[in-house]
Formats: sequence, structure tokens, C-alpha cells
Amino acid sequence: MKVRLFKPSVGKEELESIQDSFKKAWLGLGPKVTEFEQRWSQYIGSKESVGVNSCTAALHLALAAYRFPEGKKVLVPALTFASTAMAILYNRLIPVFVDVDETTLGISLEDLDRKFDKDCVAVMPVHFGGHPVPMDELVAWAKLRSLKVIEDCAHTAGGKYKGKSLGTWGDIGCYSFEEKKCMTTGDGGMISFDDPELLNPLRHVRWIGINKDTWVRYEQSEMGSPDTNGWYYEISDIGYKYNMNDLMASIGLVQLQKLDVMNRRRERIIGQYLNAIKDLDYIHPAIPYHLQDSSYWAFIVRVQDRERFIAHMQTRGVSTGVHYMPLPMQPLFMKFAGETPVAESVWKQLVTLPLFPDLTAEEIEHVKESIRSYDE
Repeated sequence: MKVRLFKPSVGKEELESIQDSFKKAWLGLGPKVTEFEQRWSQYIGSKESVGVNSCTAALHLALAAYRFPEGKKVLVPALTFASTAMAILYNRLIPVFVDVDETTLGISLEDLDRKFDKDCVAVMPVHFGGHPVPMDELVAWAKLRSLKVIEDCAHTAGGKYKGKSLGTWGDIGCYSFEEKKCMTTGDGGMISFDDPELLNPLRHVRWIGINKDTWVRYEQSEMGSPDTNGWYYEISDIGYKYNMNDLMASIGLVQLQKLDVMNRRRERIIGQYLNAIKDLDYIHPAIPYHLQDSSYWAFIVRVQDRERFIAHMQTRGVSTGVHYMPLPMQPLFMKFAGETPVAESVWKQLVTLPLFPDLTAEEIEHVKESIRSYDE
């Protein structure tokens, strides 16, 4: 038996939604993007959302919205995907790598204190694997230092911390809908915020800086307006081709309806995994999985002799992964490296195991048996 590491849970409902866009012959930035933005905002409890083509774009634009002076610093966890720190470089800012918490693998609040200085303007917590950073504590810490909080929610969609949606604790929340995440639009992302004055300009920035996108101009012409200059638009600032399109939103509208069910299914699978490894000495959960109102996109364990374990799982047909190598170890980011001993140590033990809603009972049992047979 072969078991995939990730697989998007999509079906006929998504195809029917895409077919509707085909019938309307509008595939680019259009009405479904607007509808998806509105429904996403309602779902998480945010006033405004802007759909983009990736969480990388979301993080870039979120930082750009504040127009921080070049050379200022942004605090970011050492153990995260490249996009978190890339967004800082895109904005000509300096990443300050903060160590991670030994237990949760989220940004260390203690090391934040050590790494903060007067040149820091923002902090970007990452909910590693979907496990919440203690946002009440982090936001209070940041406010005392006049720092903006940009939540990197690439690992979570639909998760809550103390009853409040992740991504709504900080100043801006940035989400990923890449194919293996909690829900998908193929690729795609979202920026959410409660201040329209700050967020609405990003609708222009995501569309090459144009102040009226194609759909708006089309609607104006269809309304029979006698104004022959409806085509006219202006570009007053630098923009990017970061827009979400209606094909992505077609998938997202359906996936959003399924999101809670998919998250609950992942919780049940993780519960089975946890029960299977609870008495094993050689493997432990990487984070303290809390299976209520959660949105874990990956099941990650800590294993001694990782390469031998991965090789064993390969012989059993079980796909594995490693998420992530500390960014200060990558050539691009080495010049920004500081002291992050926990991240540099713990990542060597991390292995990601199969997790997606459509895993069958037989596949789950095969993964469990493969884990148990590792040290026989």
C-alpha cells in the first residue's frame, strides 16, 4: 500500500462551481472573488478581506501597507517557510530571527524580549503546523512596544485560540489556500483586517496599482451609462500582479463550506495517531495537539535518527516530509542569523506524516502499523 503525504479534498461540488464560472465566461478577477472575500470575512469575523494569489503575496502586501522606512526590522520565527522572511526582504526591511518555543515550536516570547530593539517595527508570528501562538500574550507584548502584529496564518484556516479566530488577533491576518493546506483554491491567499482605510488600497496594489479593476469597468459599461470614459483608470502607486481570480474563488467558495468538516476529520485522524504512539519511546508528537476548534494542516512528530525512520517508512510505502529547516541556515538568510539554539536542534528530529481528510481507515491503520514496526 502507498499512502500520500497530502491530498486536497475536492469533488463534484468544486467542479460544478468552476463550471458556473465557465458558463459566465468570466475567469479572472471578478464577482466570485468579491463573494469569496465577503464570505471569508464573515466566517472569521473580520470586517474586510482581500483575495490574492498566495499567502506570500498576502504577507508582502500586509507589510507594504504600513510603508515602514527601509532598513527597519521585523521579528520573525526561525522555523518557518521562506515566504515569511521573504516578505520582509521584498519590503527592504531586515528579518530578525527569533528562536522557537521548545514545546509548541511557535515563536518564543522569551526570545522576543532578547531580540527586540528600537529599530523593530513589526512582529510576524506563525502558528506552526496550525498550533496557536499565545496571541493574547504576544499582542499585549507588541502593543507595549508599538509594534504591528502580522499573523502568518499559512498553517491555519478555521482555527481558534480562546474562542477567537486565528488571524484576527493581530493587526492583519494572512492566509494560505495552497493545495495541501486546511482548505484550497489550488493556490491562493487572503489578507484580512478590521481597518478598511488601510486594507482597501491593497485591492489596487494587488492589481498592478490600477484604481479600477476589469470587473468594475465591465459592470459600469453593462449598466448602460452614457459616460464613454468608463474605461478610464489611474495608476498612482506601485502595484503587483497578485490578484486572485474567479476560478480560484469558485473552488474556495465550496471549500469554505466544507472547512469545518475537514478540520474535524483531521482532528479525528490526529487523535488516532496520538493514541497509536502514546506508549512508544522513539517517537513523540512535535507539538501539543489540542483537538478542539483546531486547524492542524500537518501531523508532525519528533523522532531520533530521522533518516532511518524516513527510510523505514519509505519501505512501507508511507510518504513523509520535513517541515521546516531553520531559515538562518539557508544561504540567503545566513547574514541575518542570530542565536536560535532550539530551532537549530529540534528541526533535526521533525518528520511530517500523512494527513488529509480523505485518508481511508485502511490507510490510517497502515501508517500506524508502519510507525509501530519501526523499532522492531
